[in-house]
Amino acid sequence: MRVCVIGTGYVGLVTGACLAHSGHHVICVDNNEEKVKLMKAGQSPIFEPGLSEIIQTAIQSGLIEFTTDLGAGVAHGQVLFIAVGTPALPNGESDTRYVEAVARGIGAHLTSDYKVIVNKSTVPIGSGDWVRMLILDGFTERKVNEAAPILAGVGATEIKPPFTQEPSFDVVSNPEFLREGSAVYDTFNPDRIVLGGNSPQAITVMQELYAPIIERKFGTDPTLPPVPVVVTDLSSAEMIKYAANAFLATKISFINEVANICDRVGADVVEVAKGIGLDSRVGSKFLQAGIGWGGSCFPKDVSALIHTADDYGYEAELLKAAVTVNQRQRLIVVEKLQQVLKILKGKTVGLLGLTFKPDTDDLRDAPALNIIEQLARLGTRVKAYDPIVSQTGMRHGLSDVLVETDPERLADGCDALVLVTDWQQFQTLDYAKMVTLMHSPVMIDGRNFLDPEALEKAGFRYVAIGRS
Repeated sequence: MRVCVIGTGYVGLVTGACLAHSGHHVICVDNNEEKVKLMKAGQSPIFEPGLSEIIQTAIQSGLIEFTTDLGAGVAHGQVLFIAVGTPALPNGESDTRYVEAVARGIGAHLTSDYKVIVNKSTVPIGSGDWVRMLILDGFTERKVNEAAPILAGVGATEIKPPFTQEPSFDVVSNPEFLREGSAVYDTFNPDRIVLGGNSPQAITVMQELYAPIIERKFGTDPTLPPVPVVVTDLSSAEMIKYAANAFLATKISFINEVANICDRVGADVVEVAKGIGLDSRVGSKFLQAGIGWGGSCFPKDVSALIHTADDYGYEAELLKAAVTVNQRQRLIVVEKLQQVLKILKGKTVGLLGLTFKPDTDDLRDAPALNIIEQLARLGTRVKAYDPIVSQTGMRHGLSDVLVETDPERLADGCDALVLVTDWQQFQTLDYAKMVTLMHSPVMIDGRNFLDPEALEKAGFRYVAIGRS
């Protein structure tokens, strides 16, 4: 099938590249010329394992193209994906101006050829009809502009669009459930595919588009049953995305609340999580206690759902509590540093990891940023090492922190280290050597990720979350 993906962030680029890998002819549209130039050269503008290789293969096979020309993308695609960002506004509401601009732009280029227009962006509940309205507005505006020369001299109230056939399209909500760092894997091995819409024709087109993925032709285990497809209405599909992320965020806040109680009563949250996770009603995923959640999805989506509830006169108390717990949890390592080092003013603390999770270069709403801010406020010298940020030199506006180029430089002169991001390579660092470079060998494990016995054997005083 012919596909157009508008927006080449995490979701758009991964979606476009994976659909091309599945055999579809994809045009990816982005208004950033430098970014498009980079992608045309086979380079991914984001760090995502396996993505660059898929892009390069698709370019060689002629199944993926990159352009800044929205009109060309719209003309090409039978299926058009809107995959632009919807960042959170200060009040928690989603900023939908990019979706609005794209929807109007699509409408301005539509013809009578049938299109399925897919909301891949995470949009407020009820956006399906809104997007349809915007597309029609864009179409009408174009027709009015085309008619203006013909109607010169006619009163404005009398101007009407030319009598041409209305565009033929349907809007579908197809939320993504990708995890940064494993987005390619998640695309080819999804737990489910959600399709929201009121048009059987559009749903049929989407099922055909996803057929190779549904049938697990590119999955790690092709013997598994087909991927479940949830077909529902637009609003329910949009709600599924928000509800899923809100539930996972709440689950993390719950185990962090339990961890803080464990600290006080002498229990081990790792053992507690193992014990409750074996209950099939609970499950073991998202039960790793630590310094809380961040990134571009959980904070934004939980805030958006709270804002939606407020708009409709409902107090989402549980979700607000999950946010409060998470905000407090980010600074729990600062409290532990104070317990061990007492006064932090004049001390040097090294952070292992900066990104909000491993296998990504994403610093959006990363707990590390809050930790750096608080430590700097207390007069602490802060250093950091991150496998991606340190190598690429990407500072992303980082301030009040010295980014070191390797773990040993990080340890040099530190009064304590804090594991912030659970990068796999942090389990195999030469901690025995790092101890010799530190003023005081203290390790605060903010993710309960490291081996306590190994760290203590290396000479560290090991402090974890909920493992007193």
